Amino acid sequence: MDKLLFIIILISIYLIAAIPTGIVISRLMGSEDIREKGSGNIGASNVYRVAGKLAGILTLIGDTLKGFLPLLAYKTLLSPTPAQLGVACIIAIIGHCYPVYLKFKGGKGVATALGIFLVLSPQAVLGALIVFVLAVATTRFISLGSVLAAMSAPLLILMLNHPQPIFLATLFIAMLVIWRHRANIRRLLDGTESRFKA
Repeated sequence: MDKLLFIIILISIYLIAAIPTGIVISRLMGSEDIREKGSGNIGASNVYRVAGKLAGILTLIGDTLKGFLPLLAYKTLLSPTPAQLGVACIIAIIGHCYPVYLKFKGGKGVATALGIFLVLSPQAVLGALIVFVLAVATTRFISLGSVLAAMSAPLLILMLNHPQPIFLATLFIAMLVIWRHRANIRRLLDGTESRFKA
């Protein structure tokens, strides 16, 4: 693949993944700036708490799709090498977590990582989703379920014998998601983390 084309694709993927879905949806639905309410995060969990169930669900879908659709198009239409696809996946999660539109202050990456992983390995997503559901159903902590699911994804990718660049990209994404949850992890350890209420 031509280097210039590859760079253009990476920039496009970044700009799409950087769209702050939660802010856009909550404002369209008449809510206040979600960054000033609740946890201050722009992800689906905080949108759910601040702007309501529908806004939270739409944010979850939007954040997932902005990781899924650009990478699916790239993979399907241009047949990148595993290394090229891995780099594109890393750029997508960076776009969500560090969006240029919000001075590089974005979300925690869970839903966008889900969309990325769906392109890389639906089987691994199924396994990670089971981990997430079991953790949340048992503890009612969305953050714990997210961290455990992120930790399981690279292991599942490795077990499923995907190419090394895909495993490394998945590992990077998982580590970034966990890093973005560091405040939640501290609250979990302190016993002050909020439990999910349907």
